[in-house]
Amino acid sequence: MAKLLGPDFIALQVRSLETSAKFYVERLGLTRSAGGPPNAIVFDTKPVPFALREPLVDLDATSKLGWGMVLWMACDDADGLHQELVETGVPIIAPPADGPFGRFFSFRDPDGYGITAHTAP
Repeated sequence: MAKLLGPDFIALQVRSLETSAKFYVERLGLTRSAGGPPNAIVFDTKPVPFALREPLVDLDATSKLGWGMVLWMACDDADGLHQELVETGVPIIAPPADGPFGRFFSFRDPDGYGITAHTAP
């Protein structure tokens, strides 16, 4: 039987590639990869590539993008990143706490996607 192996590439559809790319680079420390398709920005993330892309649907047709989906991204210091995001006015959904995958917290990106950052083991 054929089966899924697990996430291999993750992309968020965003209203403005440059606005969102600036947020992910300046606020979250991601590095843009060289190349990629003209309608997307790919970041140098490991082990799963992460990208932002032009929308394939009308993002304004809903008030809650990604409703019901949880995107966890590893970071080197969840508490430190939380403090930096608070200081720059990024909306925090859930404050830092300890969980099964280490220290974590959740925030909203410029399009309103909920992102959970956790300290990588």
